[in-house]
Amino acid sequence: MLYRENPKNGDKLSILGYGCLRYTKKGTAIDQEKAEREMAAAVEAGVNYFDTAYTYGGSEVCLGKFLAKGYRDRVNIATKLPHYYLKQPGDMQRYFAEELERLQTDHVEYYLMHMLNDLNTWNRLEDLGIREWIAEKKQAGEIKNIGFSFHGGCEQFKKLVDAYEWDFCQIQYNYMDEYTQAGAEGLRYAHAKGLPVIIMEPLRGGRLVNALPKEAQHIFQKANPERSFAEWGLRWLWNQPEVTVVLSGMNDVTQVQENVRIAGDSPVGNLTDAEQKVFDRVKASINRKIKVPCTGCGYCMPCPFGVDISTCFAAYNTRYTDGFYSGMKAYLMCTTIKKDTSNAAKCRQCGRCESHCPQAIEIRKQLKQVKKHMENPIYKVAAVIAKWIGYR
Repeated sequence: MLYRENPKNGDKLSILGYGCLRYTKKGTAIDQEKAEREMAAAVEAGVNYFDTAYTYGGSEVCLGKFLAKGYRDRVNIATKLPHYYLKQPGDMQRYFAEELERLQTDHVEYYLMHMLNDLNTWNRLEDLGIREWIAEKKQAGEIKNIGFSFHGGCEQFKKLVDAYEWDFCQIQYNYMDEYTQAGAEGLRYAHAKGLPVIIMEPLRGGRLVNALPKEAQHIFQKANPERSFAEWGLRWLWNQPEVTVVLSGMNDVTQVQENVRIAGDSPVGNLTDAEQKVFDRVKASINRKIKVPCTGCGYCMPCPFGVDISTCFAAYNTRYTDGFYSGMKAYLMCTTIKKDTSNAAKCRQCGRCESHCPQAIEIRKQLKQVKKHMENPIYKVAAVIAKWIGYR
């Protein structure tokens, strides 16, 4: 296992982290015995970063039971505050105390604001006293490092990085998201600020393995028939010095073994120039399915009416490259599930964006298509539910 140092505190973190969202279920509950075998294999192989969250049904309890069997001192726990449930100052302590109980511990090494997607949401948390609460928890040793997980555009990501004295952050990032969400630009921005960056969705929930188009599969296989699609994706991430930990939702011992093997042989700079060109061809083959040729450059921003233009296009494109569910999930998470929405319906057709677009995209026309295809009845119901649980 290779490790990368957290420059904030000197922690040696395994470059492979255990994502605790996708444990195998037995009926409606997590298969505890199977999950413990998989986690034990990971810990014995050197994995020391385990990521869970309050809203991952049963995950914190499962992890807590496992760690109580003698593994706690060998693992950094990362879990998340469901800030979208907070209504009053006392709520943050109530949820945190429940998480400690679930995890059977008295402290958390890495604690995140879960899905903190825009600056205005952070401002709301400040009004609830989040700064003072964090200071109190850190002083007591109950929280060692504070961070946030993010789904959204690069502009908002940078604002959040600068809004507080964070210890780390977590972003969605993979070879298909190099220029979407926080992207490579956000990754490098956070790294330049001294923040360790934790990577989630390194294989887009397995879709860059199980749902790759045939042409993309052929390109990878021709380049190296011995290398799995998962290995290609993981090596691309670990090739970059700005990446600290890559989370993998492993739910089979063979997955653990394969990922551990790859993590033991993937230092910074592990890819050759020829292999980097393989990714260019794969991305080009996938991108032929996209609807809008947006590169995410950001020249069209800011929109005077609050539309996150490139993020809208990225989610719209994802619908056609990764499927309906993936696109809708990305659209909801990145434009709607936050205090101030940034979805396509906010466009007022002013045209200011088009005068700055180097790709000469008909942005107003395309945003109408995004609204038509993405803001469907499913989206509208989900948006109402999001507001009901606290995004307002």
